[in-house]
Amino acid sequence: MNIQSAYQSLVTESKKALVGQDAVFEQMVIALFVRGHVLLEGVPGTAKTLAAKTLAHLVRAEFKRVQFTPDLMPSDIVGTQVFNVSSSNFYLKRGPVFANVVLADEINRAPAKTQAALLEAMEERHVTIEGERHPLPEPFIVLATQNPVEYEGTYPLPEAQLDRFLFKTLVTYPALDAEGDILRRYHQGFDAHRLADAGLSPILSPDDLSQLRKEIDAITVEDGIITYITKLSDATRRANDLALGASPRASIAMLLASKAYAAMQGRNYVVPDDVKGIALPVMRHRILLKPEAEIEGLNADGIIQRLLASVDVPR
Repeated sequence: MNIQSAYQSLVTESKKALVGQDAVFEQMVIALFVRGHVLLEGVPGTAKTLAAKTLAHLVRAEFKRVQFTPDLMPSDIVGTQVFNVSSSNFYLKRGPVFANVVLADEINRAPAKTQAALLEAMEERHVTIEGERHPLPEPFIVLATQNPVEYEGTYPLPEAQLDRFLFKTLVTYPALDAEGDILRRYHQGFDAHRLADAGLSPILSPDDLSQLRKEIDAITVEDGIITYITKLSDATRRANDLALGASPRASIAMLLASKAYAAMQGRNYVVPDDVKGIALPVMRHRILLKPEAEIEGLNADGIIQRLLASVDVPR
């Protein structure tokens, strides 16, 4: 099975559970393919948790969900050493981060120390407990959610930590006909807590993912595409409306994501449209608007679209 057929099979099977969230699921799959993480931003009830559970089910991955709250401690995420009275020894009680697909629900509700513990695990792919390093399982992907309209009592992620996410994915309300389909499914007995009962069958295994990643690694990227990506990042640093442009990590993310996107389209080489196809979710959380730009009603996506139109496309 190649990347294109694997992706098409995943999307087809996911439709048994998800309705109207194709773009969201696509970005989650790309992140899984290139070992990235995704920040899902959307109001409650828009199937963010269902999308995460669906992805985990389809790739035979262990799924853990953590509800982030103001009293959540780092040890609640990574685990801790616990004393066993009967044996007079300490043993490691692993936290929920020791899973393949970790859903960090409402990540901005936990204090900075707890957020940092998760984000360190995301970057290093291991945790250190009592001075001992413990590797995280493979595959490993964090899907973090946050509510875009309720900020009271929250701890917004700083730019340096937002930069750890491959994508910031906007989860919007479904279209009218899609919402009607959702209601009909639930009326007919669909239960989001029992995906196997919905006929959802696993498509890939961890070994399959390892092979597919090798296919992505082999995708050809011409020097003109490399230059195009660097010019896009540089354009954000020169934009008059931005106080902070995209970092080199953004350029790396665009390169890796565009290779996966090209493979999913059935090509073994990257074209400029692949870069354009992933530019918004890669860059929207890595740039910072100036206050006057926000007052004028500008937003990150609009500025990125303008910059995409201004940078010369390689031929």
